[in-house]
Amino acid sequence: MTLVTALFLLLLGCFSGFLAGLLGVGGGMTIVPFLTLIFGIYQLVPSEYVVHSAIATAMATIVFTSLSSMRAHHRMGGVIWRIVLQITPGIILGGFLSGTLIFQWLNMAWLSFVFALFVFYSAYNMLMNKKPKPSRQLPGWLGMTGVGVVIGAVSGLVGAGGGFMSVPFMVWSNVPLKKAVSTSAAIGFPIAVANSFAYIIGGWNTLGEHDGMIGYLYWPALLLLISMSMLFAPLGAKYAQILPVDKLKKIFALLLFVIASMMMHKALEAFGLIG
Repeated sequence: MTLVTALFLLLLGCFSGFLAGLLGVGGGMTIVPFLTLIFGIYQLVPSEYVVHSAIATAMATIVFTSLSSMRAHHRMGGVIWRIVLQITPGIILGGFLSGTLIFQWLNMAWLSFVFALFVFYSAYNMLMNKKPKPSRQLPGWLGMTGVGVVIGAVSGLVGAGGGFMSVPFMVWSNVPLKKAVSTSAAIGFPIAVANSFAYIIGGWNTLGEHDGMIGYLYWPALLLLISMSMLFAPLGAKYAQILPVDKLKKIFALLLFVIASMMMHKALEAFGLIG
């Protein structure tokens, strides 16, 4: 790894950590497109596993970033722990199944495509600012477990902390946006732990012997990213409680559109539909 690459990863860690605290998205979605470029250009991992390794490494950063972000949001009283406890069992199940089984079956093109579609959908819902019915509430334990399985599995496929799904879901269920962002930061931790563990198991036979790899994880990039992301996540959490709700929604939606566009371009390239 060159010095320029290391410096870029440190800056990426600063950026992703701040966004993790600000928007409760874990930071993974902002890291994946850039890691895909870095891993491919500098040939840090085998070419056929560039997206797999980018997603796995991004998810592993969320283990550490979400802890920092979660502590900051908790100190400000924003986390609804009842929601975290109800949704976590499903998240662990979905994340483990995704990381050990589904993740290995999808090639680079389909992983990028799935990532882009779900992020576009989340961005549209957030930007349209549709108001939920006043009577709508979060489901019970069984329903929350089912939601957790979906969020954990999809997050595992796209390398995200689940905020792009959990925040819109909670807002749709009449949870205030700032509370949803704070709670999503806490939900990101079990998502990241379950999926990271699954990525190591799932990729061990394939990439376990490759330099710098632990399963699908590329640990040199992981160390550089978390060294900065853990420092900047509390700063983002502070601003999440200060910014107006409407502005926070627009920032979230625009970020998602940019990320989804980058990954859709990568998917179309992989399918051979564009040059």
